[in-house]
Amino acid sequence: MNDNPLGCPAEEWKARQDLAACYRIFHLMGWTELIYNHISLRVPGRGDGEDKQFLINPFGLHYSEVKASNLVKVDIAGRVLTDGPYRFNAAGFAPHAALHAHQPNAHCVMHTHTTAGMAVAGSARGLSISNFYAAQLGGRVAYHDFEGITVHADEGARLVKNIGDKPAVILRNHGLLAWGPSIALTFYTLWILQRACEIQCAGAALGPVIEIPEDIQRKCQRDAAVVNTHPDFGRENFDAMVRLVDRTDRSWRD
Repeated sequence: MNDNPLGCPAEEWKARQDLAACYRIFHLMGWTELIYNHISLRVPGRGDGEDKQFLINPFGLHYSEVKASNLVKVDIAGRVLTDGPYRFNAAGFAPHAALHAHQPNAHCVMHTHTTAGMAVAGSARGLSISNFYAAQLGGRVAYHDFEGITVHADEGARLVKNIGDKPAVILRNHGLLAWGPSIALTFYTLWILQRACEIQCAGAALGPVIEIPEDIQRKCQRDAAVVNTHPDFGRENFDAMVRLVDRTDRSWRD
């Protein structure tokens, strides 16, 4: 069933279903970390000033258990706005809230602790621009130094400053993060960042890499920007992954 049991506005229910589907896609991709990490999405129509609200996963549930109806709605100050037994993980709230609050285009924020992502995040070199996917990210990757568990609100200002307008983020010693104007585009950004990290790790034992020259990086970035900076880009990819999820479990729609 998917008949909006919460009785919320139709736009919010659609956002809830998109976000719940995304959690199930992460589970399918193996991008989970027990009950930890987060994907957050702004509530449509509630994205201005102090009125900003966003949806996030209920703490204690695995990504495979997330549904449209059990997502937690919070405001920018961290107040829970939904009834029910679930709360959210404070360690995940601070960086997401900082981006939602101060980056106008951060309608969606995704964070992972994948093995490849954490390996590159712990590397002094960072992301090597030496493969097809990394080349598309040239000039679009930000870095933020590790400050410990992200429970302190004052780190948010430094995080936002370090990120600027770059949608792909490597949190040093920590993991990967992506943000964007839509859930589909943010998913695609995180996917190419993850793929770039996986390829870098896979080739690490082979010796020196062939770095892509800066002029070719810029050309790749220009060509990629023709399509993958549009808010609707990536929807076909996202919908295809939703269909894969639906083959085994449609409960996320409830």
